[in-house]
Amino acid sequence: MIIKANQRGNARELARHLLNTHDNERVEIHAINGLIGETVEGALAEMEAVARGTKCTQPLFSVSLNPPQDASASIEDFEDAVSRIAAKNGLENQPYVMVFHEKEGRRHCHAVFSRINVDEMKAINLPFYKNKCMDISIDLFLEHGWKLPQGFIDRELRNPLNFSLEQWQQAKRLGDDPRLIKQALTDCFEHSDNKPAFEQALKERGFYLAWGDRRGFVAVDWRGEVFSLSRWTSFKRKELQNKLGDPKDLPSVDDIKSNIGQKLAQRIKDFVDILNRKHEQTFAPIYAQKQAMTNRHTQMRDRLNQDHEQRRFVEAQERQARFTRGLTGLWHRISGKHREIRQQNEMEALQSFREMQAEKDDLILRQLDERQPLQDQLSQAKEQNTQDIEDVRRAVFKKLPDDQILKFEPEFEQRLNQTQTYNMEM
Repeated sequence: MIIKANQRGNARELARHLLNTHDNERVEIHAINGLIGETVEGALAEMEAVARGTKCTQPLFSVSLNPPQDASASIEDFEDAVSRIAAKNGLENQPYVMVFHEKEGRRHCHAVFSRINVDEMKAINLPFYKNKCMDISIDLFLEHGWKLPQGFIDRELRNPLNFSLEQWQQAKRLGDDPRLIKQALTDCFEHSDNKPAFEQALKERGFYLAWGDRRGFVAVDWRGEVFSLSRWTSFKRKELQNKLGDPKDLPSVDDIKSNIGQKLAQRIKDFVDILNRKHEQTFAPIYAQKQAMTNRHTQMRDRLNQDHEQRRFVEAQERQARFTRGLTGLWHRISGKHREIRQQNEMEALQSFREMQAEKDDLILRQLDERQPLQDQLSQAKEQNTQDIEDVRRAVFKKLPDDQILKFEPEFEQRLNQTQTYNMEM
């Protein structure tokens, strides 16, 4: 499993992250060991309070453990990994907190150790802890038969300097072939009998007729670029005036650009609306299935917890009933019978705990397996969602000049972020 670790302070912020139920579907406190506090907030605050007697500003050692997406890691697997991390970094006897998160059909774990040795009142040094965690991670992958990530095999593959030239290069806007522009403007003029016909022919090709001040008649394309008709066609100014009239009667270039900007803004809004409708139709049924499955799984876990609680209560009563009172009880204490019964009770209680933990682990793994096809469907929908957005983004902004991109792209992204809600909910 992937192991990430860091030394840190700010126990309150870390506790909020561990108990974050907004970004995680489930949060389960698995263990709080070696601490008086019975809550995550209290336990981490206790670690931080102990550190105030030292000069340590980063008394917490926070570790996250993420198994591969297609792996089934049990609770014992996570506990084993946490134990190895503690042993490898000299934290075997240190207090720690262990919390499970479930998100997008996967389970991962967080463990937080105190670095403060209370006997010596100083922080335990953690040299090369990242390399040690990397070694443990590789061992776990090999032992479980999981496929090693490529970055583990050759860490240089993570280096961006090894990217290809194509990956580094940014796509540049390629201007239209000037020969095609000249031919289009010339054809529009030659095949038009008057100004309205010429304007209509230009609009069909993405141009708008305007007054260009010193340049007289100009055509403004949908990107806002200006083309002088006398320069881009074979017709003289007088020929243009004979068919089109006085250029001063035409709207200015600025007016045309403003009008084009309004139309472009509306088209961008239309594209976003189309994306949103498509994505809503895609994600709504998946989200409904996910919510129904989450509710059903929660009910199953609640029932199992209730069964376990009832079982613990009944078994505790049965074990307690084995002890006798009065003279017989006194004789049992003298003869050692009481100790034998207590040891038997402890062994049975431990066995019962392990059985119940195994039942819970089995239920969770079965639920995760059941969730995986839905998660695969969701992942595919998200990939398609991302691809759809990128296709529209390229189509809209590929040929726009830089100033137009700076003007319209933030609006596109803002409108998209405001309305694309299903992805965040999922």
